[in-house]
Amino acid sequence: MKGYLKLRRNALRILKSRLSKKLYYHNVEHTLDVVRVVNQYIRRENIDNQNAYLLRIAALIHDLGFTETNVEHEAKSAEMAQELMLDCGFSKNEINSVQGLIRATRIPQSPTNDLERIICDADLDYLGRNDFYEISDRLYQELKAAAVFSNKNDWNKAQIKFLEAHKYHTDFAKKHRRPEKEMRIIEIKKLIKI
Repeated sequence: MKGYLKLRRNALRILKSRLSKKLYYHNVEHTLDVVRVVNQYIRRENIDNQNAYLLRIAALIHDLGFTETNVEHEAKSAEMAQELMLDCGFSKNEINSVQGLIRATRIPQSPTNDLERIICDADLDYLGRNDFYEISDRLYQELKAAAVFSNKNDWNKAQIKFLEAHKYHTDFAKKHRRPEKEMRIIEIKKLIKI
């Protein structure tokens, strides 16, 4: 898709130069992880080229709003998507599609189509992976730095609540990520101090 490589360069440049160093989770590594998982879905689901590019763009830009705010960052990301995509020659329909994908990642997620289901599951793929604790600890460090949590016990309680409320949306994630996520709930419950 014409303009994709320019957009990718611009998005990564913005993320690398403008993200707070205290964003231990919502950083370039998370963005690239979501792009990697989206690419796996594209191959697995045989997504056509047009929709594949839209998914990749949304994955690249979905947390760009964190460069300016941590409140309603998805709305800011969608706004930034329009600017970047217009600069790279994308159509209004393509921009609208990407903005919808970005907005779908807002918690609680409520995707309305297959592409939105894919990006939602890609964004939280780690919940059902072996690297859950490593990534989860980065999110804890980020929220601790923002004074949202001050101790691991409160964090673990919040994680259980989040994990229990979270639902995967694609057949792949339901089969391959949900069982691991359910194990994390059991394990974390054992760590809680009353």
